Amino acid sequence: MKNILKPILLLAIFTTISFSSNASEQSKKLLNLGWSFKGFFGKFDRVSLQRGYQVYAEVCSACHSMKYLSYRNLAEAGGPEFSEEQAKVIASQYEVTDGPNNDGEMFTRPARLSDNFVGPYANEEAAKFANGGAYPPDMSVLVKARKGGASYIYSILLGYDDPPPDVSLEDGVYYNTYMSGNKIIMSKPLSENLVQYSDGTQATEEQM
Repeated sequence: MKNILKPILLLAIFTTISFSSNASEQSKKLLNLGWSFKGFFGKFDRVSLQRGYQVYAEVCSACHSMKYLSYRNLAEAGGPEFSEEQAKVIASQYEVTDGPNNDGEMFTRPARLSDNFVGPYANEEAAKFANGGAYPPDMSVLVKARKGGASYIYSILLGYDDPPPDVSLEDGVYYNTYMSGNKIIMSKPLSENLVQYSDGTQATEEQM
């Protein structure tokens, strides 16, 4: 449970020109905050994970899926630890296709705790069409899939900058100091006060 929830904590919303494994090669030394969950005795902070889920739901989920998570994971120990009722309410905000019914027809219903997270697109081709031919990676195990893990994702999120005078970018491509080749298709996802936390925590780019 801890490993698959790392993307929620870190809001791992990023992509590359090709979405290939070569993206794990960094252009500069990564930012490293000394993550509390690293090491044998590492652990996650429940409130931070709940804030992380809020950012995923309000920002990241517009493009990125988390298909290997189910809504019941939100209430499990070691994760955000929402109450079961809170997790049920979260799940019910999404619709899934089920069936067939007695008439042999498929139907939609509110999601349940046992359902996997509902993704933003019906299929991979729809995702590529909506993103200029690039496929936004699933965030369920993104930290484990990228060299540098949490530090890589955190660095990418904070690495957006204006390109140097001698660097030209195609339309829909952005400059990122931590991306291999310094080019990334995803526009800058985070900005100050992008979300409002119920506990009053200020949503800075570094905090998110």
